[in-house]
Amino acid sequence: MKNNKGLTRRQFVSVAAATAGASLLPLRVSAMPAQDPAVDALATKGESKKRERVPWRVEPFALNQVRLLDGPFKKQMDINNQWVLALPPDRLLHTFRLNAGLASKAEPLGGWEKPDCELRGHMVGGHYLSACALAYAATGDDSFKQRGDQMVAELAKCQEKLANGYLSAFPETFFDRLREGNPVWAPYYTIHKILAGHLDMYAYCGNQQALDSAQKMGNWVGHWCNGISDAHMQRALNVEHGGMLESLYNLYALSGKGVYRYIGNRFTHNDVFDPLTDHRDELKGLHANTNIPKIIGVARRYELGGDLRDREIAQYFWDEVTSERCYVTGGTSNGEHWGGDPGKLAEHLGEYTEECCCGYNMLKLTRHVFGWTADARAMDYYERTLWNSRLGTQDDQGRKGYFLPLGAGLWKYYNSQWDSFWCCTGTGIEEFAKFADTIYSHDDQGIWVNLFIASEVKWPEKGIRLRQDTNFPEEERTTLTVRAEKPTELAVNIRVPYWATRGGAVKINGEALPVFSSPSSYLTLKRVWKDGDRIQVDLPMSLRIEAMPDDHTIQAAMYGPLVLGGRLGNQGLTTEMQYPGDDTAPRAMPSPTPEIDNRSTDPVAWLEPVQGTPLTFKTAGQSETTNVIPFYKLAGEKYAVYWKVKSEGRRQRES
Repeated sequence: MKNNKGLTRRQFVSVAAATAGASLLPLRVSAMPAQDPAVDALATKGESKKRERVPWRVEPFALNQVRLLDGPFKKQMDINNQWVLALPPDRLLHTFRLNAGLASKAEPLGGWEKPDCELRGHMVGGHYLSACALAYAATGDDSFKQRGDQMVAELAKCQEKLANGYLSAFPETFFDRLREGNPVWAPYYTIHKILAGHLDMYAYCGNQQALDSAQKMGNWVGHWCNGISDAHMQRALNVEHGGMLESLYNLYALSGKGVYRYIGNRFTHNDVFDPLTDHRDELKGLHANTNIPKIIGVARRYELGGDLRDREIAQYFWDEVTSERCYVTGGTSNGEHWGGDPGKLAEHLGEYTEECCCGYNMLKLTRHVFGWTADARAMDYYERTLWNSRLGTQDDQGRKGYFLPLGAGLWKYYNSQWDSFWCCTGTGIEEFAKFADTIYSHDDQGIWVNLFIASEVKWPEKGIRLRQDTNFPEEERTTLTVRAEKPTELAVNIRVPYWATRGGAVKINGEALPVFSSPSSYLTLKRVWKDGDRIQVDLPMSLRIEAMPDDHTIQAAMYGPLVLGGRLGNQGLTTEMQYPGDDTAPRAMPSPTPEIDNRSTDPVAWLEPVQGTPLTFKTAGQSETTNVIPFYKLAGEKYAVYWKVKSEGRRQRES
């Protein structure tokens, strides 16, 4: 890898610390790209110009310090990255060039990138740049950096032609409509994506031109905001504006120019933040993925400014959504909105449950919460959402889902090759490019093993590498091998997940330890580690039921961290239904929720394992047998996640 010190999106914020890039989504800036000689000189002197006022308790390792090993996540990352490089640059750039008055003979893309779509440019100028930057950091493959550099250079030509710092695939008149209160489809949503993509190219790839373009965009935004009053700005913020708050704070963190922090403050949406400050859940009816990025922005503001009110907003929101507004998968929203009161989810199951972007952004927010607290419960949620709401939303060609339908008898569907480019296509190519993020974190004293994913992390400051060999979840075990340049005292903190209710076992170099931690905690192993030391962790999984909070007869089954789905066959399921093109979802009504008659007081008695086949189950004691497998593995067929269960225990309570 040529540039082995690219920043991570979560280490976005310190502008001179010369560390390698950090974790992706919770963008913090720990350093400017270390290929800058001035930065290297500062690092040599031990100097640092940090923008962060609130340090994280634990930091995720830089994305370029972690490499995935063979397993489900690496397989899906590789598929995604192949699709990213297969997209032709000239077609991606077509509408940007047209908007700038530059010639383009390329065939236009369709869907949300077609020349008459008001969101055109969100995928190309934003998500695509981020995906290239992340894929480069996560793999070291220079092809992604070259592609990203190429796109940045061509977009800079468009920006130069427009002459005022503006960069978009649609005209500035869209912002006139926003200012005047006329209908327009979220222009700042798209500007945020373009700005974030350029910041990622700077943070992960050291592309100075990308930072220059981002600053020009920030200046244009500042000029636009200066033209309207605070009250007028609050009205404009009712139109979706994505992560403008977060990106402008990150631009401040990377550039050191306080004006961008001031401009970011203009995107403070009081109607959303004020109730959350008072711990009031007034989310009913709100567009979910419009508002989750606002909370991520508030989290960044807390880290840069230290105002506890901002942390309180972010923490309360996270607590409320994860406990009251998430399905068993960890995802949230129905029809893109929070449709009911807190805890009222049973009637919100259908073809538009749940939007994939929401899972992506809730993982971003969770990185912040965990960084502040090191609370294992945050990583419990992260693991649930990663496996069940994110991993299974890509097909074998790299195409992504928009919604992850949870209504019975529905199926997963994906964008077409050239005629979709939904919002979730964009967040998907970012998410799948950086699966190596957040597996490991660290503080000054040790490593935190957050997720059980085959991978290796390097910690050069400590002279340590930690390799995780596992076939999880096919096996209920992971093995950690220490490679140390010299004997080193270190704490290895291993998450004991919420689902490990049957205990577990730990061996170091084959010797069993007499203690084990409780679920939703970290087991700390502190000692002087030598090269070749091995830690074997056994975490037995078991079946359990999770019921809807407002209707305990509607239940989903889980095995360890995995949501299970019933296989309902593919009768009548066509290619067009799985690849609906420009439509955002196949037009289909869910089937009635399958009914289960459980004659036992054991809530999981209606499920039994299929002997000899890992992670495979079947219904038991029913008139018809249904095979049940992990939801993330289901594709090309209809399924059931939630079941209507009449149980013996309920019969006894009702009699």
